[in-house]
Amino acid sequence: MDRPIAPYVIPFTGELIPPADVVIAPTGVAYADPVQDALRRDLDNVLWAVCGGESTGSPEYAADLHPDRQRTAMEQLRCAVCKELGARDDRGMAWVLPLLDDTPATAWEGVRTVIPPMCEHCVETAPRRCPRLRAGHVELRAREAEQVGVRGTLYPRPGQVGEPDPDAVVLYESPDLPFVIARQVVRELRSITVVTFAAALPGCPFHS
Repeated sequence: MDRPIAPYVIPFTGELIPPADVVIAPTGVAYADPVQDALRRDLDNVLWAVCGGESTGSPEYAADLHPDRQRTAMEQLRCAVCKELGARDDRGMAWVLPLLDDTPATAWEGVRTVIPPMCEHCVETAPRRCPRLRAGHVELRAREAEQVGVRGTLYPRPGQVGEPDPDAVVLYESPDLPFVIARQVVRELRSITVVTFAAALPGCPFHS
């Protein structure tokens, strides 16, 4: 199989989330264009960010994951890099997540992530190719990976003071769900086995 030039879920410079007019009602947030609003809702009636552009230019590793491709990979449990099915063994499904601090192994139980799983090949190769994983990563196996919510922009209700929260994690049972424009699916990993930790490589641009 031909391997992609960049991970499946990484956006390119030619892709963008174009601005869209929104309206806030007591029932939730909606796009002003009713056709656009209908097209960007999922089966749970969650509103999703509008995607635009083409997969041209260079990979944007520092940007958010591409909303549509991230959602596809997470809902179908496909590899974040090559879109093959995620790897499984008797310890569960394979995940490789950025290691942002000195988190102990026990702290990964129940971690919520927007990064999809990986196939066996990409578990080995992705940390060498992805700048964020070169900044330190952990390889996990999870027997359970429940889809629990979304990450996106949470809008205040009518009459509430404050600006939209651009980086909110909203669970499916939350009363805030109608007021979010989602960009990523969130899964909660349980029954975790930590396979390995890897520290940052010297000179990595994402390591401070």
